Amino acid sequence: MKTQNYLLQTGILLVALVTVVGCKHKKPLPPAETAPAAAAPAAEPTAELTATPTVISAGDQVELSWRTTNATSVSIDGVGDVPSAGVKTVKPTESTTYHLVARGEGGSADATARVTVNAPIAVQTPSTQMSPEEEFKANVQDIFFDYDNYDIRTDAQSTLAKDADYLVKHPEIKIVIGGYCDERGSDEYNLVLGQNRAQAAKTALVAAGVAADRMRVISYGKEKPFCTESNEECWQLNRRDGFAMDR
Repeated sequence: MKTQNYLLQTGILLVALVTVVGCKHKKPLPPAETAPAAAAPAAEPTAELTATPTVISAGDQVELSWRTTNATSVSIDGVGDVPSAGVKTVKPTESTTYHLVARGEGGSADATARVTVNAPIAVQTPSTQMSPEEEFKANVQDIFFDYDNYDIRTDAQSTLAKDADYLVKHPEIKIVIGGYCDERGSDEYNLVLGQNRAQAAKTALVAAGVAADRMRVISYGKEKPFCTESNEECWQLNRRDGFAMDR
């Protein structure tokens, strides 16, 4: 009995020794290696550009507004480098297409905005330029006479001085001096009176420096009245020297 117990204990001891020795020689497995993760690609830039308003008249202002993403540099043709987003007022003088370019690590993007500039509307103003005849009549005034007289009155002398000043400054102009009378008196008498009145004006103008060969005189007597009523006011209008450009 003792012998059996001894053998049993010895067997158990050997099994335990073998187990321990086997465990000492078993090596642990190395941890599994993980491959490095691939870097994500850089995002592509985006760009937006608007102009308000898109149609203007010359001299008006336009507001440019833009927005970009994923950009490291942004520029607008004709404006230059700008922030990634913003607003700017411009004043184009002609129709223009604004071009924005946004660049980044992921590439580039662009956007455009068109502004049409209309030419200013021509405003037609009435012409203030007078014709030669209108200018002549504005500067060379008629003179008037007393009844049955061809002497140059004081008021007519100042008028003739202004007439002469204009004529001296415009030597290319030739004139006709017409002598007129009111309705009283005979045709023959008034023709002579009208001639004397016209000649008196010519003499005064020559004395003021107007060349005699630029003037000719003619008498209309009472044949071409400016007024046809039989009263002193009307007769005074008809007693005159009239001046016209000689063609």
